[in-house]
Amino acid sequence: MATFLFDSVVFGPVTSRRLGNSLGINLLPDDKKICSFNCIYCECGLTLHGPAVSGMPTRKEVRDELEKWLKYNDQLRAPLDTLTFAGNGEPTLHPEFPAIVDDTVELRNRYNARVKIAVLSNATRISNHNVFKALLKTDLNILKLDSGFEETITLINAPVARFNLDETIARLKEFKGKLIIQTLFFRGKIHHSTVDNMTPREIEKWLGTLEQIKPESIMIYTIARETPVEGLVKASQKELQAIASQAADRGLKVQISF
Repeated sequence: MATFLFDSVVFGPVTSRRLGNSLGINLLPDDKKICSFNCIYCECGLTLHGPAVSGMPTRKEVRDELEKWLKYNDQLRAPLDTLTFAGNGEPTLHPEFPAIVDDTVELRNRYNARVKIAVLSNATRISNHNVFKALLKTDLNILKLDSGFEETITLINAPVARFNLDETIARLKEFKGKLIIQTLFFRGKIHHSTVDNMTPREIEKWLGTLEQIKPESIMIYTIARETPVEGLVKASQKELQAIASQAADRGLKVQISF
């Protein structure tokens, strides 16, 4: 099983395909993945631990680690583009996520106001009012949508708790455009079933769903590291460019990462 876990609260900066020089913030344990999805392509491995709070850093620990790093970086004058909530699973599962976002905004404004705050989320917690409001406070509210079909999401993302795509889309629309949709394209097999979210049927449904949500932009990308499920095939650059072209024809702003 492929596993790539972050072993600290603050990590990097790393050079991100999508976010430039990005300082990561991991709100999950440093020795296991905790997530509400079990994506078959996840670089952190399969989800062995569903939504839980044990082992998560406290709000104070996150604030102290982030402030220590920002003070140090301020002295170095090192380039930094984003502070990114990512890490070992779904960041919005942290029970103090809204308060931690507030702390991060305050620290960012104090030490480097030009740096953007980003969240990479699977959107499973946006029905929580406080999480929803916290995401609106970020500069880059990046939410996952790998298909417009619930059966495909079940194959690819394998929600570990109740998930309803229609409800998720309705909530995504409530951001009123202040969100970025990220989609990973690939093909392969899982449990003897073929999965391919790049077929014409899939792309048409995905584009129609995006037209409902009206995000400020979309990020499309493909597999970059080893996956926990074998036999998955990354999208080619040509395939991503073709998908981006179709999205642009619908008036969507697209960023490709390959």
